[in-house]
Amino acid sequence: MITGSGLRIEPFGEDELRQDGFLGGRLVIAQPRQGYRAGIDPVILAASIPARPGQRVLDLGCGSGVAALCLGARVPGVALAGLEIQSCYADLARRNAAGNDIALEVFTGDVADVPHELRQRQFDHVMANPPFFDRDTGTAARDAGREQGLGESLPLVAWVAAAARRVVSKGTVTMIQRADRVPDLTSAMAKHLGSLELLPLTPRAGRAARLVLMRGRKGGRAAFRLHAGWCLHEGPAHETDGADYTPVTMAVLKDAAALPFPD
Repeated sequence: MITGSGLRIEPFGEDELRQDGFLGGRLVIAQPRQGYRAGIDPVILAASIPARPGQRVLDLGCGSGVAALCLGARVPGVALAGLEIQSCYADLARRNAAGNDIALEVFTGDVADVPHELRQRQFDHVMANPPFFDRDTGTAARDAGREQGLGESLPLVAWVAAAARRVVSKGTVTMIQRADRVPDLTSAMAKHLGSLELLPLTPRAGRAARLVLMRGRKGGRAAFRLHAGWCLHEGPAHETDGADYTPVTMAVLKDAAALPFPD
């Protein structure tokens, strides 16, 4: 069934899915052959979360569960929850959690109108990979599920406000976003959080950042910090057929290593 907005309701059939490996095969994640599929962005986001065993983490807009499950694989014992607006992807996140033997409680609902049960809870850390593209200046994807993951229908300030409401005092909110959205993201976080930190993700040495990680702390009072960029790839250009990630990036993507913000 397809809703009036074009979004699919019924779960994906097995023949509509493909199996993708993450963290060097530690995770096998089912993703739709046609629709939104996660790449390295949620893996990097999860690697940056300073969670410890026993802490609670919420993934806003969790999709098929990649970020939450990557965090669960790196930090056993963390209590994971996710919120996803598309019921077919929420179902897929639950299936992926069960298939990888990682506990993940997934709520179906809108970031703009968080389900009542989730509103009763708070978390030590909240993470999100909000849609990257402002559709006032871009073209929507043909697949409605893919467009929901890529095209902004809810302003960044609403994502940040929802995250700030769910995080405990002194807890962190971390988001990954396109570098050209930094002004919007900084403005939104400054309204609700303190101790803001920005970590640019540069594709190669000497190149401008395309993505950033940004973190704020609820009730934080430290001055804004702009960190030196994290370089994803080796060399000035892509010159081989294989992956050319730096060793530290490869450790994040393949070995479930952490990507800590600099002290």
